[in-house]
Amino acid sequence: MSYTIRVNGHSHVLDTSADMPLLWVLRDILGMTGTKFGCGIAQCGACTVHLDGAPVRSCVLPVSEVGDRRVTTIEAIGDTENGKRTQDAWLAVDVVQCGYCQSGQIMAATALLNRTPAPTDRDIDAAMSGNICRCATYVRIRAAIKQAATGNVEAAQVVPLVARGGRP
Repeated sequence: MSYTIRVNGHSHVLDTSADMPLLWVLRDILGMTGTKFGCGIAQCGACTVHLDGAPVRSCVLPVSEVGDRRVTTIEAIGDTENGKRTQDAWLAVDVVQCGYCQSGQIMAATALLNRTPAPTDRDIDAAMSGNICRCATYVRIRAAIKQAATGNVEAAQVVPLVARGGRP
């Protein structure tokens, strides 16, 4: 079947099955590998993209359900004001360890800032729930979201010198 979808401002005509997940369209057909496969059941958040600005799990969204809505991926989120601020904060706070989940985390965080410009800890927890980070950088993720929202640098985590192998 033939589908036309808009991804990052560009239209793409696809000849694929109706039930092919958007994730595989993005990665395998369009070659956009920033969106990651994690669990395949919409539980981990690694595949998060925006559909008309709302975060969705692309691993379970059939391409036939995209319709004429706008798809935005990690490759283009930095072209938006909140996306750029989020990406900059991610780097400033040094959120990334292995990095696998980070595109989904950034997409979820940007969607949060789009709808809640000054999120509370509760807002952040609710919006980021279901975005799993196996490296457990949750404290830094929260600090980065706060920095993206306010522009203020937040201390993410203080690691005692002893924990880093130094002497007290």
